[in-house]
Amino acid sequence: MTAAHNHLLGIDLGAGSLKATIIRRDGSLAGEGSHPVTTKIPRFGWSEQDPAEWYQGLCRAVPAALAAAGLSPDAVAGIGLSGGAHIPVLTDAEDRVLRPAIMWADQRSAAEARELHEQAGELIIRTSLNRVNPTWTLAMLKWLQRHEPEVVRRVRRLYISKDYLRSRLTGSWETDYSDAIGALMADDRTKSWSPEIAALIGWPMETLPPVVRPMDVVGEVTEKAARETGLAAGTPVVCGSNDTTVEFFGVGAIEPGIGAIKIATSAVLFLAVRGPSVHPPVSCYPHIVEGMYYTATGTNSCASAHRWLRDNFFLPASGGDGSAAFAEMDRLAGDVAPGSEGLIFHPYEGIAYSIRDLFEAARALGLSFGTIKLMGGGARSATWRQIIADVTGLAVERPGNGDASFGAALVAGIGVGFYADPKAAVAQCVRVRDRCEPDPARHALYGQIFQIYKEAQAALVPLNHRLHVIVERSA
Repeated sequence: MTAAHNHLLGIDLGAGSLKATIIRRDGSLAGEGSHPVTTKIPRFGWSEQDPAEWYQGLCRAVPAALAAAGLSPDAVAGIGLSGGAHIPVLTDAEDRVLRPAIMWADQRSAAEARELHEQAGELIIRTSLNRVNPTWTLAMLKWLQRHEPEVVRRVRRLYISKDYLRSRLTGSWETDYSDAIGALMADDRTKSWSPEIAALIGWPMETLPPVVRPMDVVGEVTEKAARETGLAAGTPVVCGSNDTTVEFFGVGAIEPGIGAIKIATSAVLFLAVRGPSVHPPVSCYPHIVEGMYYTATGTNSCASAHRWLRDNFFLPASGGDGSAAFAEMDRLAGDVAPGSEGLIFHPYEGIAYSIRDLFEAARALGLSFGTIKLMGGGARSATWRQIIADVTGLAVERPGNGDASFGAALVAGIGVGFYADPKAAVAQCVRVRDRCEPDPARHALYGQIFQIYKEAQAALVPLNHRLHVIVERSA
């Protein structure tokens, strides 16, 4: 490897955009680029994307990242990819995409999920660690069999989102074990696909890709992909993993007891554990570190509410500058005394109380937390970070780098030999930007208000469900 080959490229397919990040061997940022991705909602509760648009986004984001870094393509020593879990891409005998990809947020397969749980819920949980619901690929495939049988008959390959993107670069067909679990069709005993679960829906095993490690080099950038993306032909590409797996790894959560909170459109609480921790509906996935797993549970409304407040009340006054509006919101919030003069925001908000609710539920299952890593766009707010520390009573650290594209680049670095193993990659590349310690007095005050929040939540749940039924019937 020449001195020029001293950079790593991480590519992450997010729900709204594809991001490419180039880092140096020490983990510092060299350059990044992104391109939006469109979600279509053809019917209420449905959510789909066009895989061809993913690749178009990659072909724009990668050159932008190279230009921002001031690098030639041959400076990249390895490439890693990540994408949303659960998202299936189905192709035919010519490897042509048969239909749009069903996104993890899609709810069309609720009936199929119920049927699968009634039919074999204990088997699915015991084998693939999680309870079936419409988020998981298994229920989506059963829906397709029932409603689009002509598509299913033509399927020759099933990809998960990041695997399809990678196939456009290398022509190879693999997945990692975390994404096999995300499909809810894996067997934790064999760390591969489960014939028993596949048989529940009559899904042919030959359409499922080989399972490899996330850091395994599975191919190289082809000449065709090099012309389309601006990458150098022959650049090694590792398998990669889903976005939450590489993102959690990328913030340095490599020891049991380390937790993380992602403040994005939704809020997600993660915890690193030794061995599988199966507590449905809390999700359980394999970790990048062999032998470790992590749990994940979330609340649907988080930064989306914060953004709604900005867009409707602060954005017009800031002259269209979103960052300035967020800064003003942060300043104003910082001037308000803890407790907000008795104001409580529902449903499933205030956001910090909602996060504490997740902690309480996890602790009831016997899970324990130490330091918390904070991820996502909301982590940029100093006021928000301190509120979360005070409400939860835990120290909160903000990593220097903390998104999935960074984690994907680290996984590539392991694969091409920059780092001996995942722990070495974290030791060399992951830094703590700042840390918030909880204030005991504020924590005690927030604890009293949290009990009122819980009572209000319990009272509002049936009202919210009735409202949802009315809206759904009138749609």
